[in-house]
Amino acid sequence: MQLGELEKLVLQYLWQHKEGDAKQVYSHFEKTRGGTLNTIQSTLDRLFKKDLLTRAKQGYAYVYSAKVEREALIAQLIENVTSDFVGNSEHSLVAAFSSVSDKMSEEQLDELEAMINHQRAQRSKQEG
Repeated sequence: MQLGELEKLVLQYLWQHKEGDAKQVYSHFEKTRGGTLNTIQSTLDRLFKKDLLTRAKQGYAYVYSAKVEREALIAQLIENVTSDFVGNSEHSLVAAFSSVSDKMSEEQLDELEAMINHQRAQRSKQEG
């Protein structure tokens, strides 16, 4: 799955604001980005069709909200990209994360280590 720049911005808006209709999203981007209400409506519809948003009819408009959490989408996008380049037995993905971690602060590295330990604990529970 690929996301355009506006799709990413709209997702970030919905993660921050929890929900919004096309007019609310348009008014948020109107001053900073320009564009038309129709463009925002089309973007929301594309994200809905990509199964990244939910929508509920309220009056004449749909109110949209993110269907997937930010971290889950990032993980899915990473998996999609890496599956094209990395086989199951390769260590390229681990090497890439190691390279990226070079730019992380100590606090971020501690958080990453805690997440890894949590995943290991979850795996042990499932196996045991």
